[in-house]
Amino acid sequence: MMASPAARQKKISLSAPRTFGSIIRKGRPGRVEPAPQLLLASQLIFNIGFYAVVPFLAVAMRSDFGMGALAIGIVLGARTFAQQGMFLFGGALADRWGARRSMITGCIVRIAGFLLLVWAADFPLFLIGAIVTGIGGALFSPALQSLVGAAAERGPSKESAPSAGSGTDDASVKNGKVQSSRSTLFALLVICGEVGVVVGPLLGSFLLNTGFDTALLTGAGVFALMTVVFWLFLPKNSPNPKASAELHSPAPPSNLWSCLKDRRFLRFAAFYSVNLLAIHQLYFGLPVELERSGAGVGSLALVFTYASILTITLQWPIAGLMRRAGPGIALPLGFALQSLGFASLGVLATLPPAGWLPILPAFVLVTGTALGNMCVQPVTMGLVLEFASGRPTGAYYGLLASAGGLAVVLGNAALAPLYELAYTPSATAFAPWIFLSGLGAITATFIRRFIPHPSTQAALRDEIRAT
Repeated sequence: MMASPAARQKKISLSAPRTFGSIIRKGRPGRVEPAPQLLLASQLIFNIGFYAVVPFLAVAMRSDFGMGALAIGIVLGARTFAQQGMFLFGGALADRWGARRSMITGCIVRIAGFLLLVWAADFPLFLIGAIVTGIGGALFSPALQSLVGAAAERGPSKESAPSAGSGTDDASVKNGKVQSSRSTLFALLVICGEVGVVVGPLLGSFLLNTGFDTALLTGAGVFALMTVVFWLFLPKNSPNPKASAELHSPAPPSNLWSCLKDRRFLRFAAFYSVNLLAIHQLYFGLPVELERSGAGVGSLALVFTYASILTITLQWPIAGLMRRAGPGIALPLGFALQSLGFASLGVLATLPPAGWLPILPAFVLVTGTALGNMCVQPVTMGLVLEFASGRPTGAYYGLLASAGGLAVVLGNAALAPLYELAYTPSATAFAPWIFLSGLGAITATFIRRFIPHPSTQAALRDEIRAT
């Protein structure tokens, strides 16, 4: 019997809300896991928004407001210290709040920082705006890294687990797949971040033609859009540590500050911090070398472009090679390359500049530093999951970054008087570069002692299954 038009209309009106609700649920909230593509795009867009603004902050303070080098240095230093120093705190908050809430808060805080810089007309407001901008990054980055780590763990974990009697060999194969997935995803994260580093300043230089405030408001708009996207598409629940724990020994009791009690990880972070110190010399030491060689600081743009092209083109194949080699080879090799780059520059610094290519020593420095970082960074980001052993990872990533920030502060303080000897070719011009080369060589020699051993964890898992 055919239903009447009124009955059909009533049925449609009752079912429509349910249908609409199901569409909304499909669109956003029922998801437990964020798509890796969203996480990689987030890193790209976050860097575009950041690098469209911050590299031009010093230019605006000097050109538009007539501030001196001391004021500019304090503002830039405070921003860096606020971000690097707060990474541990931001990572701990990501573990407590969940990555979604932490990333959204980080975007909102960065928007507030950019708006403060729009209103700034004197030193105090510039200082406060820069600090708030740094805090936004400290809230965002550890949370994103923890989500990427969780996504890297999920890929291999979805495969069938080894049977009860399959032994250590199957576990070792599975562990190899886990490490491969980790370094692959983190390598893509580095590439996306580096593309943002290239595109951001290009966008900023275009926007700067209409004023620094335009760049700031555009950056704030980028982070506002990211806030909406995260609110819609990131899962409300925190990543389940049990998924990671399946690939590790039994997870110790969850504690936001467990990383501070992990002596092995503390020592690993201390040695790994040399990598960030080495990278930071592209901003601190490279201008010194360009002045010594006669290439001039105007060559900085060319050198940075070379560094970005190098990373974008070589990060993926190098990550594949290091994935097959394993962390026991990748980490010492990476720091050895950085040590070799600094040592080569130390030798060249004592010689008269090459008239035919004065920029060559700078390219040597950038090549060694960038290749070393490409070897160690994706591998290290994956190893953090081994150290965490199923615990929340935000504080671990935060501590790793904060250790790097501390190394930059202390290392630059030690290097400053040595760089005074390196502005002209002389027998003492090698001093800062040999100092950095020594740090890289020491790290290359000892860091492998603090790498977690998957075979030991596999044996522990088998013992637990047996009991």
